[in-house]
Amino acid sequence: MNGFAVVRVLVLSTTSFIIAILWTPLLTHLLYKYRLGKQIRDEKSAPIFSKLHAKKAGTPSMGGVLVWVTTAAIAVVLWLAAKCAQGTFASWSFLSRSQTLLPLGTLVASALVGLVDDYWNVKRIGPRGGGLRMRHRLLMYTAVAAIGAWWFFIKLGRDSVHFPFVGDLVLGWWYPVFFIFVIVATAFSVNETDGLDGLAGGTLLAAFASYGAIAFLQGRYDLATFCGVIVGALLAFLWFNINPARFFMGDTGAMSLGVTLGIVAMFTSAEFFLPVIGLIFVIESGSVILQIGSKILRKKKLFLSSPIHHHLEASGWSEPKIVMRFWVIAAVSSVMGLVLFLLDRSV
Repeated sequence: MNGFAVVRVLVLSTTSFIIAILWTPLLTHLLYKYRLGKQIRDEKSAPIFSKLHAKKAGTPSMGGVLVWVTTAAIAVVLWLAAKCAQGTFASWSFLSRSQTLLPLGTLVASALVGLVDDYWNVKRIGPRGGGLRMRHRLLMYTAVAAIGAWWFFIKLGRDSVHFPFVGDLVLGWWYPVFFIFVIVATAFSVNETDGLDGLAGGTLLAAFASYGAIAFLQGRYDLATFCGVIVGALLAFLWFNINPARFFMGDTGAMSLGVTLGIVAMFTSAEFFLPVIGLIFVIESGSVILQIGSKILRKKKLFLSSPIHHHLEASGWSEPKIVMRFWVIAAVSSVMGLVLFLLDRSV
């Protein structure tokens, strides 16, 4: 085991947490100063949701800026320091073309798309005054995923996937299609999870920690450090996002981190462990699909409200209870995913 690599992951994860904590007051001040508060859907369009969350109206969105700006800033500053003072900081920089340039680039690109959507939603700009339409968001994130697919397929020469306990399967030109599906599905599943104080942040933290461990075990130390820096920033975000939240993650955080999680899963060739490591995301998006299907086929709801965390709320569960129990599930499923990865390596 590379001892310095362990130290770098731990030190930079802690540094990320401290830096994010330190600049949160500035971010909070700006969000409240410019009244970038979340708009709660009205009773006509979402009666149950509106009743449960009316008290949250006005709480700033866009808190996910804390995570991706902190991550990008640390990566760029260390890279510049390594360039300017060769030898001194070179070993600390984790921004590399082979491992982290694409994940960082997609993190920032998708975060900016989400930031525009959040801003339009807050200011009631766009169709029906609610930000970008779903199809427009789908197209934009598909475009981001397509760039990643091109990078993997053309630049890295990837055209196969690894089936756990079976082996590799060559997909050829179907690989980019599969890649785009994984990224977009992960992004929207994470976005569906971002509905209660601390829920998305805690489940993402568990998933990135698990994939950071996988990357480390593969010798991808830069990628492992990248995941560690995200985990540190997510911890700082959770400090202010737990109930009652000081601010919400917003699409700029949920969508970008979902895209990035998918990219990391593909990078480590551990994409088929993602449904286990991100079990909560699967449950959340699955509940939405089932709800829509039930409305179409049965002409009635399957759940009181979807995603499932809103159904549990409407059933009488308190918000902290739902979040804490989902955190427990996320922690256990992340460990199980890591165990399966280790078992697959030993086959």
